[in-house]
Amino acid sequence: MASKSTLNAKNLESLGAERLAALLIEISTGSAVAKRRLRLELAGAQSPKEAGREVSKRLASLARARSFVTWKTRKALISDLQSQLRAITEQIAPADPAEALALSWRFMQLATPVFHRCDDSSGLVGEVFRDACAVLGQIALTAAPPPKALAEAAFEALSDNGFGQYDRLIAQLTPALGAGGLAHLKQLVEGLAAVPVAVPPKRDWQAVGYGSGGAVYAHQLEERARQSLVHMALMDIADAMGDVDGFIAQYDQDARKMPKIAAKIAQRLMAAGRAPEALGYVERAVFGARAFVPPEWETAKLDALDALGRGKDAQAFRLACFERSLDATHLRAYLKRLGDFDDVEAEEAAMAYVMAYPEPLTALQFLLHWPALDKAAALIQSRVAELDGDRYETLTPAAEVLAALYPLAATLALRAMITFTLTAAKSTRYAHAARHLAECAAMAPQIDDFGTIEPHTTYAARLRRDHGRKAAFWVHLD
Repeated sequence: MASKSTLNAKNLESLGAERLAALLIEISTGSAVAKRRLRLELAGAQSPKEAGREVSKRLASLARARSFVTWKTRKALISDLQSQLRAITEQIAPADPAEALALSWRFMQLATPVFHRCDDSSGLVGEVFRDACAVLGQIALTAAPPPKALAEAAFEALSDNGFGQYDRLIAQLTPALGAGGLAHLKQLVEGLAAVPVAVPPKRDWQAVGYGSGGAVYAHQLEERARQSLVHMALMDIADAMGDVDGFIAQYDQDARKMPKIAAKIAQRLMAAGRAPEALGYVERAVFGARAFVPPEWETAKLDALDALGRGKDAQAFRLACFERSLDATHLRAYLKRLGDFDDVEAEEAAMAYVMAYPEPLTALQFLLHWPALDKAAALIQSRVAELDGDRYETLTPAAEVLAALYPLAATLALRAMITFTLTAAKSTRYAHAARHLAECAAMAPQIDDFGTIEPHTTYAARLRRDHGRKAAFWVHLD
């Protein structure tokens, strides 16, 4: 049982309303955030209407603010925004959905002025507005405004989406918009597409603040922004309406051959029960010179092959995908579909393929995560000369995992990093290299037979001979 002095709601209730009120006044003194929160709670206790007035005043104040929000003051801003959003959803929406919807729109309109004066390198402020967009969709469904009016409000909002705050707006509003609202919104967006952005007359270039070339450049930027808005909005509307062909129409023939876009199209065609067309788009994809194969393209092709009952082709493709990138997901899926005993033989063949893979560290990562630690150790010992000591993000965890059972392999992984660091004179890594050398010394007594590998004392002596003048390294070890 918790002590009566433990800080929890039940124990605080025992202090009584009068004492708690005094404490809240004391605690809020000097804290603008705490005072605003208390005023908001008091307004909500009076009526939803009073809470709405309080939120409206605060939103107006935030919209007028000009001071820059640094990383130090960002937390207070986030807390303030969350308090206003919570008041809209909890205090106002249940009693007056229409007022809550109006306040939600005003809240979303804060995004542009807030981002203009805010350091949001953490992305936390953006997260608040993404949450608010979801809240807007929920309240719109409850408030049930005329679909046409809601579509017009959404269209206006999408025109001010410079920071991505409305990226999910159409999806969030789809239930409230319904078929009629979506059709009207589509009409508005298509209307915007039909009206090109005009270049200001030459006589007005200076008046609008541009030089002779600046006006044309500004026009190009505005035209690109308009095209992007139309493209993204029509894709979202097509998805909301289940219009696969409308979605495909937003891409020209060349774009449809890009692997990631082909995968997006294929996913939607599969959902519509059009597997043959989905496979066609996937197979027509064109890969660049570097031949990077996006995982979503692989998934789309596998889904289409399975849907068409082409199991053998799907299995062959899974194996090819695994052999190209050593993706364990594909190998597990391949083995799962094999019969008893066949999977054991296939796994052995796959491990042999991994051991000979051209990129040893990619193979090592696979073996560590499969896991096949005995093979990971064997790979290091057989291909030690190929290990890139600069890849500490792979070799360090490999040494840690292998140290207990395979100290020789762990030692070789550490030596690769030590040798690279000293040879390349990476002074910022000297402390790590010294620690690695100490770890090698600690593991040396556990190694019964170094075989053709030089023992630790010989290796350490060679380092001292070849890199003895790198005092910044040896000082860490000594």
